Amino acid sequence: MTQRKVRTAIIGCGKVSHLHAAALQQGNNTELIAVYSRSIEKAREFASKYGIQAFDDFEKMVKETEVESAVICTPHPFHADAVLKLALLGVNCMVEKPLAASLQDCDAMIKTCHENNVKLGVVSQRRFYEPVQRVRKAIDEGKIGSPVIGTINMLGWRDKGYYESDDWRGTWEMEGGGVLVNQAPHQLDIFQWFMGPIDEVYGIWRNLNHPYIEVEDTALAIVKFKSGAIGNIIVSNSQKPGIYGKVHVHGSNGASVGVQTDGGAMFIAGMSAIAEPPVNDLWTVPNEEILLEGWEKEDTEFFGSINPTEHYMKLQNEDFANAIIKNHKPMVSGEEGRVTVELFTAIYRSARDNRPVKFPLEPETERNDFDGRINNGN
Repeated sequence: MTQRKVRTAIIGCGKVSHLHAAALQQGNNTELIAVYSRSIEKAREFASKYGIQAFDDFEKMVKETEVESAVICTPHPFHADAVLKLALLGVNCMVEKPLAASLQDCDAMIKTCHENNVKLGVVSQRRFYEPVQRVRKAIDEGKIGSPVIGTINMLGWRDKGYYESDDWRGTWEMEGGGVLVNQAPHQLDIFQWFMGPIDEVYGIWRNLNHPYIEVEDTALAIVKFKSGAIGNIIVSNSQKPGIYGKVHVHGSNGASVGVQTDGGAMFIAGMSAIAEPPVNDLWTVPNEEILLEGWEKEDTEFFGSINPTEHYMKLQNEDFANAIIKNHKPMVSGEEGRVTVELFTAIYRSARDNRPVKFPLEPETERNDFDGRINNGN
């Protein structure tokens, strides 16, 4: 029986779009058929590389190609505009992380997709890493009891050349934020996926050594979870050339599990390769400690046998296509993507107000300080 393939378009022609194009063309249930850009010249250049059709009009693209799904690869503040227009045309949307830069945009996207019976997902391909899946499985099977402490330590680096590589980088208006909005969403997503619903956040942010950008390069937070668990977040773009990104979970029975999702200089889509494979760097589950060395060897060998920048995006694209075909939620839904936006929004608001922020968070429609990002004294 022939595998049904979901007809998919890419929205935007930036660096990450090329990774999605390659991944979609490799997928078992995905078919890349079109690309959209506000610039038809850019769309045509992109389309010629992948043998697909180019458009600068959403309605024309949907009508002429019968596209079912779209991967949104525009800058963060423009995600909502594309999703709202495509959802009204009946197109399912998977959005590059984060879902949006604001909760107001998140809510509009989720509501419109629900009302038009289309799927909404968020790119978080690190969930598909084997060491990440191993941690989640251990939690689900109760191997650490219940999670009681969770930590993120992400210590990376971005230089001036990175921020100058696109005119939207490093600005509140066009990027929506710094390390919290652009680099940390992968770890923030995995953190909340492991630990569960959040109750309260106290956070601060700073720009420590990037005076040529508006946005933060470092943020810290203390997190209380509804389960009674507690957590700590440290994320930064201020350590040369980049050290690691880790998510660890400590359990009520005294056992701990963890994953280093990123090691060395951090991956930059279209600009660098992944420096080190993801590995389980912490595992004290009774009678399983000896497995760590074998897993590291196995995961390292597998990582070296694939193109990791494309492979895990392929897995997530296939998961989203399968959700469309079988009519169920994708692994990373729009609602889960909103939690990541809620988490970094809470850190911005907490820094502004110098107090903990309770969940759930609602959009602040009566203020114009972008949740404390602008003119909050940092």
